[in-house]
Amino acid sequence: MTGVFQEVWKFFQYYILPILPFVALVLIEIQLMYNRRENEVMFGTDAFNEKIKAFEFTPKEVRTLEKLVRTSKFENKDAVLNSSMLFETAVKEFYRVRNVMSVRDETLDAVASLRTKMGFTGANPLTMVCSTRQFCEGDRIDLEFEDFRVIKRSVILERSEKNWSVHVEGLEAISKNPVGMRVLVRWTRMNDAVYSTWLPIISATSDKIVFNHSEQLDKEQLRKWIREVVDFPVEVRLENGDTCSGMLYDISAGGLLLGLPIDFKPDQKISITFELPTFGEQNVDVKILNNLGHRNSNFPMYYSVSAMFTGTYAWTQEHILQYIFEVNRKTKTKKMGLNGVIS
Repeated sequence: MTGVFQEVWKFFQYYILPILPFVALVLIEIQLMYNRRENEVMFGTDAFNEKIKAFEFTPKEVRTLEKLVRTSKFENKDAVLNSSMLFETAVKEFYRVRNVMSVRDETLDAVASLRTKMGFTGANPLTMVCSTRQFCEGDRIDLEFEDFRVIKRSVILERSEKNWSVHVEGLEAISKNPVGMRVLVRWTRMNDAVYSTWLPIISATSDKIVFNHSEQLDKEQLRKWIREVVDFPVEVRLENGDTCSGMLYDISAGGLLLGLPIDFKPDQKISITFELPTFGEQNVDVKILNNLGHRNSNFPMYYSVSAMFTGTYAWTQEHILQYIFEVNRKTKTKKMGLNGVIS
């Protein structure tokens, strides 16, 4: 026994003891980094303070937003305000660190309210959906069970930050004890995509099943044309000759989404001019399809307006297709390079 102890002690002396100072230094540096992140002024603080004014957050919501920022790995403090994906990434990390089931109800309510006020729910057609927490009560989803039985258009009854429930009929015919059964959940957002994920049932009654949330959603595009998000200035000319300026939010070969200062109505016709990178100035006529209201937090005074091309637009359509192809090709090449596929 003494011999074993001596061998262990030698191993500790030769291999463990020499690296203990380095381990201590690393732990101290990690603690210092954590303290700096918790207490020092972050990059983008001025932009953060300016942007939150538009949302009229309560003091509790601002404090909760600060917690999300400090817990996340973002360097810019205003990152969580810039997109729903960044916001949900911060929420996911916050709930992982704090354990969502242990977070106080008032903090959970504040997170839900922040999401709604910033328009980061699935009800906003401009929002990128990446979590079931963005689903809304009243949305209808399809459920496919492990035995391939499908229940169509089930209504989401309740949605909290911890879990969400769905109304079902005929659950007894599928299983007397469905808890633990995995279900493929599919939500269709019109004119966008089908979002799906496999989830286990955590509890059930005769007409309701409950799921925990998922931050991993598969997305199947519904649009006929691929859409590319952009931020191009656009000039608009009305039929009466009046003009105004706005922003182009996204483009596709079938139409586009505009941010405009005028409250346009469906079926109105306008002419637009914008600069398409590498393809130059584009002049085309469009017809307004829908006015979605003030939906873009970066341009709170603009109405979000969807439109389709009219008249002669073949060259513009061809240029947009080539532009989108080139953007996606460069993005794919960059990702492959980061993954070490190409040098």
